[in-house]
Amino acid sequence: MFQAPQDTCFPAAQTLRCPHGRVLDISRPQVMGILNLTPDSFFADSRVPSTDDLLPRAEAMLKAGAAILDLGGYSSRPGAEHISADEEKRRLLPAVAAIKQAFPKSFVSVDTFRADVAAEAVATGADILNDISGGTLDADMLPTAGRLGVPYILMHMRGTPQTMTQHTQYEGDIVLELVRYFRDKLTELRRYGVTDVVLDPGFGFAKTPAQSHELLRRLPELAVLGLPILAGLSRKSMVYKPLDLTPDAALTGTIAVNALAVLNGARLLRVHDVAEAVQTIQLLSPTFPPASP
Repeated sequence: MFQAPQDTCFPAAQTLRCPHGRVLDISRPQVMGILNLTPDSFFADSRVPSTDDLLPRAEAMLKAGAAILDLGGYSSRPGAEHISADEEKRRLLPAVAAIKQAFPKSFVSVDTFRADVAAEAVATGADILNDISGGTLDADMLPTAGRLGVPYILMHMRGTPQTMTQHTQYEGDIVLELVRYFRDKLTELRRYGVTDVVLDPGFGFAKTPAQSHELLRRLPELAVLGLPILAGLSRKSMVYKPLDLTPDAALTGTIAVNALAVLNGARLLRVHDVAEAVQTIQLLSPTFPPASP
């Protein structure tokens, strides 16, 4: 197995340090609820068409046990339409402001690969940056993350959402390639002063369903980098295609792969169905259910 040089590894994290001295405990797995402010996300029920729909949906997720609300204004499904930064901000920033006003104690992450969108979102109240590109689509993203001083979710992807399905050929071992990619990106992040990092293998991003399942089985190998791992598996093609289903019918399969992700060390589950993910974590926790007297 690849061994990362000591000076590129970050200390294993039990918490994420967010703005204003707030700390998110991830010593046990937590759930990130997806709120898509887009008209074309691959799972229709995840789309939030208006502010009137946003707050009730956010409240329901928080009550169900979501630790983080993940807001995105740019659809990253395969072949998604490219939109301008101004349009992304128009969708995203009012939603961040509305949630932080209604639920000031909530933790909000923003799903964006653009540095200027990230900066304005954090200024509006966002706590965490969730970058599908790992800084590859905007050279200013990594230095901006360091300047903002917020936790950064580093994902592996090749190409863009429009081209990633053309980049699923890996010359060697796919897990080794991810470890090398993360190693190099962590060196950059350290240079820019980013200290709180979560790794996301990017299930379904420039990966076939078979490749994504291999990554899921071998998730413990990413522990060599000593960082918390996010698993974004919810209703993806790696779940519904092998079962000859659609995303709408993929909840049972999602619960199964989320359970495997937790057993293999994931600290965050990014999901559409919060209650089911929270219950999965509870049942897999060594302290639940309580021991009988």
